[in-house]
Amino acid sequence: MDRLRAMETFVAVVEGGNFTEAAQRLDISAVMVGKYIRELEERLGARLLERTTRRQHLTDAGRVFYEDAKRALEHIRIAETSVERLRESPSGTLRISAPITFGACIIAPLAATFRQLYPLVRVELELSNRKVNLIEEGFDLVIRIGELGDDDLIAKPLTMYHMVICASPNYLAQYGYPETPQDLSAHHCLSHSVWNGRSNWRLEDGGNQRLVTESVFTCNDGNGLRMAAIAGAGLLLQPEVLVAHDLASGTLVQVLQTYTPKPHPVHILYRQDLRPLPKLTRFVAHLLEHVPERKVP
Repeated sequence: MDRLRAMETFVAVVEGGNFTEAAQRLDISAVMVGKYIRELEERLGARLLERTTRRQHLTDAGRVFYEDAKRALEHIRIAETSVERLRESPSGTLRISAPITFGACIIAPLAATFRQLYPLVRVELELSNRKVNLIEEGFDLVIRIGELGDDDLIAKPLTMYHMVICASPNYLAQYGYPETPQDLSAHHCLSHSVWNGRSNWRLEDGGNQRLVTESVFTCNDGNGLRMAAIAGAGLLLQPEVLVAHDLASGTLVQVLQTYTPKPHPVHILYRQDLRPLPKLTRFVAHLLEHVPERKVP
């Protein structure tokens, strides 16, 4: 039995005065109205209406059930209206998961400008390099770099994630500009300690990967490595988004451009929904509009 439909039918019978009027209100047959009422009474184990050939009366159980059913239907109507309001204009909480560096450098500022456009949206941004489960963990969308996996989600290409090798002008003036990976043996390399146990650099060398393991400075934070490179500690291998402003200002200088690791695609992932809420669709559009498209060189 469709409980909600049965409740609607019962309320319509009470307010319409008879089965025929209720049937017209609900656009169903009077026979179907009677069927819903009988099933409802059987489920409740109580008679709700006393019916004669000329009129009907509510029983005591019917009066109590009518008031409660009417309130329940009103709450449902309010809930549906609230969702419709969400669909008209972005509002509510938008939960986002993004990789730490890309999320801090790209997603966080764009989430801020999105809130300026839609102040009724509350943003919860979690920065993590783990592969989160969007559905089980209740995220509206996630940003993923590299392999997408087998998730049954909508995936929209956003940009390419490029790595760069760079150093401060003072360091390069002292130690010179490396021209091949072999030259790195004479340089100080800074490495992210989370990459792997040996903090390897994986460089592209004629289509093959070359490992560079002579790291003199390791850190578990990309921005910490960036600050060390600016201070002249050595050569840095980090995402382009982290050092873009430093490269533009000349604070850091890029080297070994042809040997940087292969870039990885960045995607926006979110649930399949026939009617996604505006807070999601507008934010996806906001990202696609403002994140520069980067292709594999």
